[in-house]
Amino acid sequence: MPALTSSQLDQLVSKLNVDYQALMREVREELENSGNQHRIDLLNQEPGDSGDESLANALADFNLTILDRHIDGMRDIDAALQRVKNGEYGVCIECGDNVGFSRLQAYPTAKRCIVCQEQREKQYAQEGHPKM
Repeated sequence: MPALTSSQLDQLVSKLNVDYQALMREVREELENSGNQHRIDLLNQEPGDSGDESLANALADFNLTILDRHIDGMRDIDAALQRVKNGEYGVCIECGDNVGFSRLQAYPTAKRCIVCQEQREKQYAQEGHPKM
């Protein structure tokens, strides 16, 4: 597989930056809207019951999960941009082969080639599953 051309690298870096900005906007909106959430409305309603409180807590947890996912995505993008600066972007962290432009187009933060990623998923897919 050939290494990335400068045009391909520019295209991928641009995509990483656009994705980062989109995640940043979503995180900002989520944080700005957190004060106006249904949780407060539900807790302030009279008469409230444990079901209302439970629903409010579930909504808050769901929103935090989404926020965490966005922040993790931003960290992945930061790491990919750092690999670009270090000249390591597009190189598999496991085997050292090229990741491939088509894979990076689909998943710009990919750290592994498809072969190593599949091996990793097979290896760790069994974790957390009890064996008899």
